[in-house]
Amino acid sequence: MATISVDYIKDKILGGERITSEEALELFRGSDLTTLGVLANLVRKRKHPEDIVTFVIDRNVNYTNVCVAGCKFCAFYRRKGDSDAYVLDMETILRKVQELVDWGGTTLLMQGGINPDLPLSFYEEMISTIKEKFPQVQIHCFSAPEIVYLSKLEKISVREVLKRLKDAGLMSLPGGGAEILSPEVRKQISPGKCTVEEWEEVHRAAHELGMTSTATMMFGHIESIEHIVEHLERVRRIQDETGGFTAFIPWTFQKGNTQLDHVETASSTYYLKVLALSRIYLDNFENVQSSHVTQTMAVGVVGLHFGANDLGSVMIEENVISSTNFKVSIPKVEDMVRAIRDAGFKPAQRDTYYRIVKRFF
Repeated sequence: MATISVDYIKDKILGGERITSEEALELFRGSDLTTLGVLANLVRKRKHPEDIVTFVIDRNVNYTNVCVAGCKFCAFYRRKGDSDAYVLDMETILRKVQELVDWGGTTLLMQGGINPDLPLSFYEEMISTIKEKFPQVQIHCFSAPEIVYLSKLEKISVREVLKRLKDAGLMSLPGGGAEILSPEVRKQISPGKCTVEEWEEVHRAAHELGMTSTATMMFGHIESIEHIVEHLERVRRIQDETGGFTAFIPWTFQKGNTQLDHVETASSTYYLKVLALSRIYLDNFENVQSSHVTQTMAVGVVGLHFGANDLGSVMIEENVISSTNFKVSIPKVEDMVRAIRDAGFKPAQRDTYYRIVKRFF
């Protein structure tokens, strides 16, 4: 089979054509960082010619840290019976939501461990109570592994779990739990979590029920570029079928107190190349997010020139990455606005659905 030339692939991208997985691999291997950045920036500019870069004000509330999955990359989870295992009470959760509202936030992101002691009714009551007291807050909660586990615990379908949660007030799903959507990778780093097919089923079902979700990718550990392209192909296919993803959010694994601490830390160059390839390959995604949380703000804003049009969130709270040795620095709104402006873009605050709620230009 003849090798595909990088020039041919570049011409396809310049012409607005979709590239194949084979072409994505050849482009990644045969292009330097600058070339990928220029191409990704071109694609971003087509979709967002006004050069607006968005961010959201949210809070990440981890309602429990008890988890039976035992993922090798996670420093956050605890086993039932551990001295620091917890489940937040409703009073604490509501206080955290009130603080989010007082701070001008729009989005409540809640995720926890896969806790075998929490039935579906716990989640329904938690969501409905929040919805009743804070109807203005957008409830963006529960990753696919949590939904799949509840389905098995309650012996009902994934769709029924999602329908009941939606009826209680759930509005959209985060893309967490995806890691790398390749069975080969998942069986090594997260064998206790849902399968690739189950992750896909959750998001398809959510979209069919009228909920949106995000697609994520946690890379920079044991994966190859082939695994990354496999992941991109899977989410692109779902988006072709449903159109329900609002954004693609890739970030890198951070080591410290994990079972993967032996792996070499992914470089910022690798991160930016993968970010650029994601923007190029995911031609049916409007929004791609750059990660200032795992990359620092200095690299996060560089990502805006490598295809990203969103800089993630100003978070009141972050617990998962902070459980590693990585020092998480959460910016204030004015810091985020200044960083976006200094990078040459127009800053704007958005909501969960990527609708602009406030402009800073």
